[in-house]
Amino acid sequence: MKLPSRSKSYMIPEYSLTGDLLSFLTCNLQYRYQNKGTLPPSKPVQRWFGEFIHGVLEEAYLQWDLNHKSFPWDWKEDIRPIEDMIDLRLQVSGLYPYDEDLFYSLLNSELEFEDLNEHDHKKLASARAEKAINIWGPHLFPLIDSSELLIKGIRKMPKYNEKTSRSNYYGINGVVDVLTSMKINNNIKQSNLDNYNNKIIEFLLENKKFQEKIKNHNDGDEYEIIIDYKGMKRPPIKSDRINNPWENHKQQILTYSWLRSQQEDSKPIFAGIIFYLNELVPSKEDLLLIQEELENDLTDDLIDYDNYIEDINLILEWKEEDKAPELSNEFKIARSIRIINIDDEEIDSSLNKFDNVVFNIESSLIKEIDGTKIQDAWIAESDERTCSACDFKTFCKNCKYKIEEFKVP
Repeated sequence: MKLPSRSKSYMIPEYSLTGDLLSFLTCNLQYRYQNKGTLPPSKPVQRWFGEFIHGVLEEAYLQWDLNHKSFPWDWKEDIRPIEDMIDLRLQVSGLYPYDEDLFYSLLNSELEFEDLNEHDHKKLASARAEKAINIWGPHLFPLIDSSELLIKGIRKMPKYNEKTSRSNYYGINGVVDVLTSMKINNNIKQSNLDNYNNKIIEFLLENKKFQEKIKNHNDGDEYEIIIDYKGMKRPPIKSDRINNPWENHKQQILTYSWLRSQQEDSKPIFAGIIFYLNELVPSKEDLLLIQEELENDLTDDLIDYDNYIEDINLILEWKEEDKAPELSNEFKIARSIRIINIDDEEIDSSLNKFDNVVFNIESSLIKEIDGTKIQDAWIAESDERTCSACDFKTFCKNCKYKIEEFKVP
């Protein structure tokens, strides 16, 4: 009797919006080593801060939801214990801040919480965490319906070929930092936040496209807003980088919107919001970049900069060797929030871009499986900032930005 052969295993590859899409667009080859080769960066400062600020805000929300403690929160009493909890959690997973001045940890220290001096130990990461909680917490936390929500979807594999493609479908997953469920009627009243002066609602209502959606929406019907935190400054609308973060972040929100719409309990999604939290406490490097963007007209039109002439003049007249200018809270708040309009055509365009990224990743994987050398199968094409911080620049034949110390005389 002839026994049937075992059928070929069926696998649907899965891709995440941040771990795959944004990483691949930053540099194909770096993505191959770090994500597919599991070679983590030796100095993951940006990753540490991103996970730190996400963890602090999530824990702060959970504590607020439990106790409803009024704002502002005291840094030493309320916020510092949360910071240390998240820092210890990140250290367990192998993530440490590279610069000791960035963050002061109580791990292996003789100091206790009560020994901390706010002015000596509230470093950059702590200062940003405090501002994020005390500036946006009072307005954001009451709106939250769920946080850290995992969403998944499935799409047809682009340019599927039965002989060469690994699967005829691929999966997309992402984690929404915050999902809000709101009701705003045509009279512009917040039904579940009566008599509450909410800055986020104010920014939404100043957006013309959002206003149009409200007018065409049935009173009393709930809708959702997708919110994402970014541990970075607001990017320029144009960039000398291979891929523009301004457009990538918009694509991320639009894809989140499509993924959320695939879930049974979803409601109409009216907008997305991105918080660029570094804007609340900009570093000198951030200020230099903002100065350059203002001088070269690279700022977006979502902010009416005519309302902040004094702040703009302070930035333009500031010199790097001088003390950082004292910018108004209103200016920093305006730069820290970005409204993304949700449009069906733009969602389709975003998904097509994601399809193209998946196709390129799959093509490189298949080339490597067929025997092509890694550096020939994956293209290394990135900007100077990415290359200079990359652990693989010493042997990457496509790196155009060799550091002097690695050159052989």
